[in-house]
Amino acid sequence: MNFSKYVFLILVGVVSINTNAGTAKKLSREVDPYIGTGGHGHTFLGATTPFGAVQIGPNNINKGWDWCSGYHYSDSIVVGFSHLHLSGTGCTDTGDLMFMPYTGKLQTAPGGQDNPDAGYASRYSHKNEKVGVGYYSLFLDDYGVEVELTATKRVAFHHYTFPVEKEQKQVMINLKDANGDRATDTFMEQVDEYTIRGYRFSAGWTPSQQIYFTAVFSVPVKLVLYNHDRKVSGTKYRSTGVKANACLPDDVTTVDVKVGISPVSTENALKNIQSELNHWNFKKVVAEANSAWNEELSKVSVKTKDKTAKTIFYTALYHAFIQPNTFNDVNNDYRGSDKKVYRNGDFTNYTVFSLWDTYRAAHPLYTILEPERVPDFINSMLAIYDQQGLLPVWHLYGSDTHEMIGIQSIPVIADAILKGFKGFDYERAFNAMKASMLSDYKSLSYLKTNKYIPSDKEGESVAKGLEYAIADWGIAQVAQKLGKMDDYKLFSERASYYKLYWDSKTHFFRGKNMDGSFSTPFDPVRSTHRNDDYCEGNAWQYTWLVPEDVEGLIGLFGSESAFVNKLDSLFHLDQSLGDNASPDISGLIGQYAHGNEPGHHTIYLYAFAGQQWKTAEMARQVLKTMYFNKPNGLAGNEDCGQMSSWYVFSALGFYPVNPSNGVYVFGSPLFDEAKISLPGGKTFKIITKNNSDKNIYIQSVKLNGKDYPYSYIKHTDIMKGGKLEFVMGEKPNKEFGKEPEYRPKSIIK
Repeated sequence: MNFSKYVFLILVGVVSINTNAGTAKKLSREVDPYIGTGGHGHTFLGATTPFGAVQIGPNNINKGWDWCSGYHYSDSIVVGFSHLHLSGTGCTDTGDLMFMPYTGKLQTAPGGQDNPDAGYASRYSHKNEKVGVGYYSLFLDDYGVEVELTATKRVAFHHYTFPVEKEQKQVMINLKDANGDRATDTFMEQVDEYTIRGYRFSAGWTPSQQIYFTAVFSVPVKLVLYNHDRKVSGTKYRSTGVKANACLPDDVTTVDVKVGISPVSTENALKNIQSELNHWNFKKVVAEANSAWNEELSKVSVKTKDKTAKTIFYTALYHAFIQPNTFNDVNNDYRGSDKKVYRNGDFTNYTVFSLWDTYRAAHPLYTILEPERVPDFINSMLAIYDQQGLLPVWHLYGSDTHEMIGIQSIPVIADAILKGFKGFDYERAFNAMKASMLSDYKSLSYLKTNKYIPSDKEGESVAKGLEYAIADWGIAQVAQKLGKMDDYKLFSERASYYKLYWDSKTHFFRGKNMDGSFSTPFDPVRSTHRNDDYCEGNAWQYTWLVPEDVEGLIGLFGSESAFVNKLDSLFHLDQSLGDNASPDISGLIGQYAHGNEPGHHTIYLYAFAGQQWKTAEMARQVLKTMYFNKPNGLAGNEDCGQMSSWYVFSALGFYPVNPSNGVYVFGSPLFDEAKISLPGGKTFKIITKNNSDKNIYIQSVKLNGKDYPYSYIKHTDIMKGGKLEFVMGEKPNKEFGKEPEYRPKSIIK
């Protein structure tokens, strides 16, 4: 694909109205939105703005897991263009408010994959598909219609070009169907000859979703309404399956549609249009969306001769900044998890918190590159707590899916407090963290009695126990900071409960029954997705999930050499996972699975045992073999920015092993130079000397011109601004970071 050609065509048309055209770095040209749309990446393709409420893009007919985003690169049938999409998730939802322009007789159903001619669906080809940052275009082969899409934060802008010849033209507006959920209540109304409004309530992965819209057409339309596929009379209708054909004048060839969305009301959706898009200049909106992305992407500038790595890097930043998503209106109204409307909020409300994934690297990345958003991420989580009585687990458009294990908003909140972020109430946050972890949510009650979760009583017991220990560690550190020493003692003790799953004979964390015996039979390679003691993994992969206390984990092995030998074995054990293995266990190097999140920190653990050079080897191997500039370019699900955030951190040369302690462990920097723009006009520059595909080992480091013997760097040192210099070599310097005083630790003053 010639992606650069597409972006060039877009920018040529808008550069004259882009006020920043003379100074913008145009890093959006480096982004390839196709990355991850093939294979099992599940990434979103379409138009959106950074952390925007709208993700407008194409929808295929859902054919299973690889259509979680609504689109897969292997497909060639489009059934519409919907306004909400997920990016990189392992579950399916959204796809709401689907618009589909077409010609010919009125249709009410899309048709099927094998027979698109039976409905309004259309064939398409990638050669007639143009993708950019903030822009998407697709030519509908069956109708000769070109669809162009762009967006502001809360408004989608559609531009349709119909064939010149006179033929019946219309836009199907489908509120019944989406991407894998079930409509529970839908409504549509024609307000005047240019305006249509309505809502779609649904249940699916998110148990209760409400989305309102107002659509304003550039030409007069006549609405023909349907209850499912049966035509109904009048200008408005409500049922569980409202659809409509917005019939267009016969002589039009171009039609624009502005679609505002809102979690609150159709009136607010219209206000969003009036505030964000009070004109009909499509190219201007493309330029503004592109400029917004350039502003975000330019927070990191890199120099490298490796053009492929540069594209992968900026695409990773792009994917990391698609979500969390704005979930309020221009007047700051939003709908809470309790379904109540909260007026004129004093913070920006967000949703789509894939926390079991993103607490590991995406949220730590936001503390460096998006510090202005961090307080509102936290305030959104605290509001969710107030509304549902539990901090968010996997919050999705107004409801918590409670998907995955742990309550991993807690490490995110702890990280923000320990890094000193302002803009939210620490006492309120601590009380929410404490109450959530002292609740009986998903096996937590057993920690009060047994101190461990019994394998014969609860599934995924080991995975849950290890994840809860990470959260307890974070609460303990916050309690200490706030002077709550009784709570510090309580949660420090709870954070050590992970040791109760340890089998000193096999050197694995194992399921433990109520009577204290280990569950049998035991096979450390065996995996059954989420029907055993682990979650989307096996014993080999979960043995390392103690990022908050690596010293304690090393102690369980009995010696550093035993720890390192076992870690070496992880990357070299070539053994089948079996026929029933979790599909999420992908991107394998031995038993290390880069395609799933629980192991993302694992390669960095060598540094805790004084062998940073082995971390460098593995970091460079993963950077080069698990990320590619093609649709099938990710080793597993993107998972709302986590897979990409790993790449961003690791390409810069460091990674947050412990997501809450403000320490980043060195790996093997990929670029010759990188510059991070920080608040207050500060910059943090990373210089890598003698860098090459062979020179992957750190020989020495300087920080601000002074020799720096440590194999890690603190968050506070990055945020001060300055210069970090790596000198690289072809052979490992085994002395670098070897001595205990120079190694990363769980707590560094």
